[in-house]
Amino acid sequence: MLKRYNLKLYNFILFFLVLALMILGIFVINSVDKTYTFKQGIGVALAFVIMIIVSFIDYHFVAKFAVPIYMAGIVLLMLVLVGGTRVNGSRRWFTIAGLTFQPSELAKIIMIIFMAVLLSKLKEDEKVNTIRGIVGFVLFWAIPIGLIYLEPDLSTLLCLTMVLFTMLFLAGLSYKLIGIALLILIPTFSLFIWYVQKPDQKLLYEHQVTRIMSFINPSEYEDETRQQENSVMAIGSGQLMGKGLNNESGATTSSTNIISEQQTDFIFSAVGESFGFFGSVIIIGIILLIVLQCIRAGRHARDDVGSFMAWGVGCLLGYQSFINIGVATKILPNTGIPLPFISYGLTSLVSLAVGIGLVLNISLQKRRY
Repeated sequence: MLKRYNLKLYNFILFFLVLALMILGIFVINSVDKTYTFKQGIGVALAFVIMIIVSFIDYHFVAKFAVPIYMAGIVLLMLVLVGGTRVNGSRRWFTIAGLTFQPSELAKIIMIIFMAVLLSKLKEDEKVNTIRGIVGFVLFWAIPIGLIYLEPDLSTLLCLTMVLFTMLFLAGLSYKLIGIALLILIPTFSLFIWYVQKPDQKLLYEHQVTRIMSFINPSEYEDETRQQENSVMAIGSGQLMGKGLNNESGATTSSTNIISEQQTDFIFSAVGESFGFFGSVIIIGIILLIVLQCIRAGRHARDDVGSFMAWGVGCLLGYQSFINIGVATKILPNTGIPLPFISYGLTSLVSLAVGIGLVLNISLQKRRY
């Protein structure tokens, strides 16, 4: 479980980049709503400790328990559907002693661990491009995805699917199969958009259809797009240098409350308003550097399991950041997903800390050339 490591190999760059984002998140959340500051601070402290602990646990030890971890994730996703707290028509959270826990956030890391082990085995046995290999991958993907769909949590479903299928591609999926998949998916997606507009459609919930249609025809759904429009306005108001944190001029979104739940899914609107264009670019740059460090760790990993784990975490951070910022800037349909390490949320912080801890451990066990 624990090994002796050469601390000279410890990826302090990745460690301090992540720590910087978490601390920055506390200040941004405090600027938006001070009532969330203490809990976020506790979450950051807990995530910090977990990240350090996991970074010294051999990822091979974690990989040995991939199947039990996968099964535990499935059980949690099933339990939340039965006994979870219902908020705005969704059952995604357990509420314990005033704290909320979201299993679908933890499921992202669980699935990366499990699929890293599965894909390394398929690659070793040269079965990545076989019917048996692909069907097996799809089945293990479909079970948690189906449960997440039932919550419903469409944003997590799409993000996790993108991550896992990118991992499949990196495992050596042939371009021929990718081409065939695209030929099927493109017309299927068109049929999907056509079908969900029908009054009696059964695939999506009404609010999900409204969000999709408001993105396609924003002029017909002004109430639905107002949140995003206010977010874009807030980002633009920051101009080049921003208004600064805790601005008390009365001309900020936090003081006017025109963006609901700004501390979570729309935290980037507060980032743009407070730090301006230059500050936003720097923060996006930090996220990009973290993703690149994950990719680098995967390239130099000792084995395929380590490579797929590190790449999976990097993909998760990249895709999730892109979706969150895309929604806040209105280049994507409105959907709820946190900005890694910055948005308010204990489960997201802790889950991503586990992922980064694994990447740090993978960096400690570089491949010997």
